Amino acid sequence: MSERSALRVRLDRLVREAAKFGAVGGAGLLVNLLVFNLVRHTTGLPVVRASVLATVVAIAFNYVGFRYFTYRDRDKGGRTKELTLFLLFSAVGLVIENGVLYAATYGFGWHSPLQNNVFKFLGIGIATLFRFWSYRTWVFRVQPAEGDEPAEEPTEPAGVR
Repeated sequence: MSERSALRVRLDRLVREAAKFGAVGGAGLLVNLLVFNLVRHTTGLPVVRASVLATVVAIAFNYVGFRYFTYRDRDKGGRTKELTLFLLFSAVGLVIENGVLYAATYGFGWHSPLQNNVFKFLGIGIATLFRFWSYRTWVFRVQPAEGDEPAEEPTEPAGVR
């Protein structure tokens, strides 16, 4: 296979992966915003606490979607390690997401429901970039195809340095 063909295959796989990640993430976004607004309007919880609760619900929803849809073809061994890493990186994403909302709400005094939703959405967007990278790199690792051996280092012809 030529380098160009190999690059095309890798790019196609990345696009499919990003589309599946986006589908699960989009559904998770709806869950997150729905729970956030429901909790905000039906309880007396402060805005950031309501957001953290909504994020936790969305994290649980997303794990199921990522494991059984987006990354169902990935290595299924070591579920405890996978879940631990998923929760660790999700917690970092939670801090990013809710840090943006916290800064807007308490740092800049933007308290209206519209402003809360805009900055919640912005925080989710920034955290999603981190999550996509971390999940695909560390949590849902690519399983080598059968018969694949680790790539050997390229060797130089004798006498060339």
